[in-house]
Amino acid sequence: MNSRVWLMAALLALGFVWITSRANWGVRDGSLAQSQTELLKTAPGVVRGAGLGADEQNNIEIYKFAKLATVYITSTAVRRDFFYQPVASRSLGSGFLISDDGFILTNYHVISGSSRIQVTLSDQTQYNARALDTDRSDDLALIKIAPKRKQSFLRLGDSDHLQVGQKVLAIGNPFGLEGTLTTGVVSSIGRAIESEDNQKLEGMIQTDAAINGGNSGGPLLDSSGNVIGINTAIVGRTNLGIGFALPINRAKALLSDYQAGRVTERPKTGITTEYVAGDLAEALGLPRRGGLLVQGVVRGSAEDAAGVRGAREVVDIGNVELGIGGDLIIAVDNQPVDREDAFVRAMARKRVGDTIVLTIVRNGRTVNLPVRLQRALTDESM
Repeated sequence: MNSRVWLMAALLALGFVWITSRANWGVRDGSLAQSQTELLKTAPGVVRGAGLGADEQNNIEIYKFAKLATVYITSTAVRRDFFYQPVASRSLGSGFLISDDGFILTNYHVISGSSRIQVTLSDQTQYNARALDTDRSDDLALIKIAPKRKQSFLRLGDSDHLQVGQKVLAIGNPFGLEGTLTTGVVSSIGRAIESEDNQKLEGMIQTDAAINGGNSGGPLLDSSGNVIGINTAIVGRTNLGIGFALPINRAKALLSDYQAGRVTERPKTGITTEYVAGDLAEALGLPRRGGLLVQGVVRGSAEDAAGVRGAREVVDIGNVELGIGGDLIIAVDNQPVDREDAFVRAMARKRVGDTIVLTIVRNGRTVNLPVRLQRALTDESM
């Protein structure tokens, strides 16, 4: 009897354990499944996708069509080694189509000294190119391919009305990585830098859009997809967030000369200036509206011949040295000076032999000085 009772009790216990364990596992599975379902319903956009913002969509749309018109340029030059044997060297850069029949803008230093220029399109089709016109002083080159079909091309914008802070996009082939897009803003305007061959480039656009080796010659675009500059140089060997592009209106002058059959010969400025306005201008005894305060005048330059005067002394303003006592340019060809690159922009529309009129303030009097422009001075004449 006792053994029978013990047997029945054991069977009941085993059954209870088996039933409850099965139920618990079922509860756990159901809870986990339910929790996962709730997560999928309530989790933020990481799960379901947030969609694209207006600025992102703008970047994507510009990239899709601009990539088709951006090209990869391989320039081959033959040089002599230590034993005077010919050695071929290659340099890489970018460029962009400005017409459907193969006209391309790029930097002069991308193709300088080359015996062969090869252009690779976005579909990997390759063509040999020839140089049609160059402007070393502005680091510009116009080259041409003969494509088998019509090509996508980019519209040229207007670089005269850029604003610091507006969005820009750079496309090129940095380090051979084709079709790379970077974005940023116009960081400053009217910058003066030295090119790779020690040429002074004035009136440059500064941007924080990443520009690296191989980007040279590629387009700098505004938020409408228009080309406003040609990516040209950076500070240092790798990008530090300080890059420079040549304003596209300078390239328009080259195109105008080519179409008219003229030799491209840009006059160069013979003065250095600093833009002053507002409280600073008043503190220096100058009109509040300000202008370009002449710092120095190159001896023998057109401005020197016209009688433009530079600074007579230097003062410290904060951590910056500023030359004072020179002429203040308040207008160029009757157009008021309202930004740093006003003079350089006006010069970009001129040719050697043209006259530009500078309206200056000197000793409280306003004077108009006509300046007959001349070609850049050589090292021997400076």
